Formats: sequence, C-alpha cells, structure tokens
Amino acid sequence: MELGHQIKYYRSEKELSQEELAERVFVSRQTISNWENNKNYPDINSIVLLSEIFGVSIDNLIRGDVEQMKNEINAEEVNKLNWYSLMMLILMLVAIISLVPLIKFIGLYAFIPYLVLVTCALFFALKIEKIKKNNDIQTYKEIVAFTEGKRLDEIQQIEEKIKRPYQRIIKVFLFVTIAILISGVMIFLLRL
Repeated sequence: MELGHQIKYYRSEKELSQEELAERVFVSRQTISNWENNKNYPDINSIVLLSEIFGVSIDNLIRGDVEQMKNEINAEEVNKLNWYSLMMLILMLVAIISLVPLIKFIGLYAFIPYLVLVTCALFFALKIEKIKKNNDIQTYKEIVAFTEGKRLDEIQQIEEKIKRPYQRIIKVFLFVTIAILISGVMIFLLRL
C-alpha cells in the first residue's frame, strides 16, 4: 500500500523522527514503524492527526490506497460470488442425482436429505443474490463483467437496466416450468 510510503515521505519532509511523530499521534514508535513498513494500517483518527501534522489533505495522504482498497474489496466479492456459485451448483447437482436412488433405497424418507441439500443450495443462492444486490448487478453481462473485475460503462449500464423487467418475466416463466417439471417427476416417482 502507498500509505506507509506517504507517512515515511511526509515524516522525513517535516524532519520528524518516528518517536517524535509517535508522540504527536499518541501511539508508540513501533506503531509508526509498522505503518511505514505496511505491517498494519492506521485508524481513521490517526489518519486525521497525520494529515494535520503533515499539513496535507487526507486525500493526498492516502492517495493510491483508495483505488487499491477498492480493487481488493472487489476481488474479495468476486471470490465470494464464485465460491457461493460453485457450492450452490454442487449441492443442486447432488440433490438432483441422488433423489431417484434415495427413493429406491429408503422410500419417502429420501425427501429429508433431498430437502436438506436443496435448502443448503438455496442458502448459497441467497448469498449470491445479496452480493448481486450490493454491487447492483443483475443481467448476465453485468455478472460476467463483475466476475472479471470490471464495470460496464454508463451506456452499457443503461442498456442492461432496460433489459431487467423483461428478464424478470423470463425468470418467472422459467421457475414455473421448473416447478411443474419437479412436481411431475415426484408424482412419477411416487407412483413407482
């Protein structure tokens, strides 16, 4: 991160030792050393004090870090989205594949582990939806751009937002079709 370099630069520009700066910021000399070596990050109160001591704006003091922090947060969100998607896919596949063999072996009690698997998959689906809502991504194009660590430009975002109402209709139709298919399969299995 850049903040450590910025603190070191401004401290030497003001001809302050680490100890002198530590006294003015109300921390230990070791803390200043840790900040300068990027071992940890100052809290907001310390950042405000540092900007006052150095006579620079907070923006200038942490310049470069804000962009890096955004990238790290974005990368973490992408990793979570990918992990949750994988878990949901695996659980749904296991639920679908195991339903028929479980019914043959244990009868109607097969629906208990089936429902547990589906519930766990839905839990991950809700986590995915929360990430999508927090990052304002809904359409396939937005999701793909997000997973690549990119954002759509303004025109593309407007185009994608126009598509959202139509996609909701398609989603409802798709879910109704899937529900009918699952009901049909269950009725068929129960008659066996």
